[in-house]
Amino acid sequence: MPLVEAHGGTSDPAVEIELQGLSIHTHHGVTEAEREIGQRLNIDVGFDVPDCDAVLTDRLEDTIDYAEVADIVALAATERSYKTLERLANVIAERLMERFGSEAVRVRAAKPQPPIPLAIDEVAVEVERVRIDDDDEPEDEDEDQA
Repeated sequence: MPLVEAHGGTSDPAVEIELQGLSIHTHHGVTEAEREIGQRLNIDVGFDVPDCDAVLTDRLEDTIDYAEVADIVALAATERSYKTLERLANVIAERLMERFGSEAVRVRAAKPQPPIPLAIDEVAVEVERVRIDDDDEPEDEDEDQA
């Protein structure tokens, strides 16, 4: 008997995948030198996996391949240059949501030893994107009054 039936209909387990510390040499930054010479960024991503059957089947095809996630992040981080980490993190989040159909994605991009005159271990930006269904949008107040 399946586990769900044996325990009276428990909910499906919530699955979140995280990749932490993906280190990529990139060419992002405000200054021309940052974009020309480049620097290492550390990128973390986390996102939900809707309907993750791998919790029961133990099959890779029933979940998300971590290597594919890393490849998508690396491509987004290296195929063009952005001035801000905010834009880069948002592009990565959009691509992961589009590819895997996730409801929410979190991306953190950190620049170790940024080129500023004070000693700082790193600067980082975290972007979280949440999918909004058309049904969740507020109705136009003018339509309610008609």
